[in-house]
Amino acid sequence: QVQLVESGGGLVQAGGSLRLSCAASGRTFTFYYGWFRQAPGKDREFVAGIVWSGTSTSYADSVKGRFTISRDNAKNTVNLQMNSLKPDDTAVYYCAADPRGPVATLQYNFWGQGTQVTVSS
Repeated sequence: QVQLVESGGGLVQAGGSLRLSCAASGRTFTFYYGWFRQAPGKDREFVAGIVWSGTSTSYADSVKGRFTISRDNAKNTVNLQMNSLKPDDTAVYYCAADPRGPVATLQYNFWGQGTQVTVSS
């Protein structure tokens, strides 16, 4: 059984940085990983994704140039480095994984419990 556990959320001032980590249990090194976020009253949205080899990544337009996704298959972790944070980045951030590759948001097989990120102005 695959379990995902996020960590690294918190409160930061605008312009600051946070690094989120997603620790996976189980054999997930071939899975596609995505980071998503959900703000109050809004739908869950894609933030960033990475293929199993780490050689291909994708980002939402709103975070391009500020966020970087990476993975360490030896440690079974996926990270999201978030720089130049804005109040609009405030949300619960979720890690998700799927063996099929990038799928629609709600179709990911495995999800973490989420970690809160709050950016103050």
